[in-house]
Amino acid sequence: MPPIRVRDDRGRDVQLPGPARRVVSLIPSDTFNVAWLGAAGALVGRTDYCDLPADVVAALPSVGGTKTPRIEDVVALQPDLVLANQEENTRGALEALAQRGVRVYVAFPKRVADGVRHLATLARLLGVERDAAARDLLRRAYVGQHDAERARSAAPPVRVFCPIWMDPLMTIHGDTFMSDMLDLCGATNVFADRPRRYPLAADLGRAAPLPPEKVGDRDTRYPRVTLDEVVARAPDAVLLPDEPHPFTENDAAVFRALPMAAASRVVHVSGKDLCWYGARSVDGIARVRSLIARLV
Repeated sequence: MPPIRVRDDRGRDVQLPGPARRVVSLIPSDTFNVAWLGAAGALVGRTDYCDLPADVVAALPSVGGTKTPRIEDVVALQPDLVLANQEENTRGALEALAQRGVRVYVAFPKRVADGVRHLATLARLLGVERDAAARDLLRRAYVGQHDAERARSAAPPVRVFCPIWMDPLMTIHGDTFMSDMLDLCGATNVFADRPRRYPLAADLGRAAPLPPEKVGDRDTRYPRVTLDEVVARAPDAVLLPDEPHPFTENDAAVFRALPMAAASRVVHVSGKDLCWYGARSVDGIARVRSLIARLV
């Protein structure tokens, strides 16, 4: 079989002599992706945070957290390939693996369509792109994405506020997978144009922000906002995901007490449907579309 060569989201060429047979996944969504592509047998390691599919995860050793993988444990598993994410894993850990000669594929999808393409790339890396299970999964992914794109233009979008953390209160910029998922499913992220500002006082409107040259390559896609700012943006609804922060009914009560129309429409939503790229989107798009439609 000829070697497999792909380019990851950091622009690096990743070449394998053949399909990956021993895979360590440092990303929960990719553990799910590999299993749903019908290649669960290739998985030899995962993180503490990988939880689906439960039966697959239960049979795999953990190599630590997404940001704190135990490098020696990963190397000891002799993986053909490590699946990582530029945002979720630390640069130091990924560089340490590369220095040990481990092949690392780094993903960084910022759009739902990017996640579907990532799923197709994984199928190639695993050598299952012609298998019936993988082909059906990819077909359903493309159909779901395209159906949502067509439906999006048929009705005015619902303006939503979607926090990702409560203390400090944080939300999402438009240049994120979560924001694109909302947009695809018929919602508008009211903070899509709001970057994170540095320092903290600037993010909270108490000081002048640093100029771009001083911000450098720091991530500006997750702004810290105030409740007054939320009210000023006047969302139609508030969506509370259960991850990365597990929003509670006590959290919901805070938003229901705010003087805005959205106070009467505070709803809980699956964080996995909003932020897991790839296979989860196959059915997740329909679930998010259904939830948004009920808010119209």
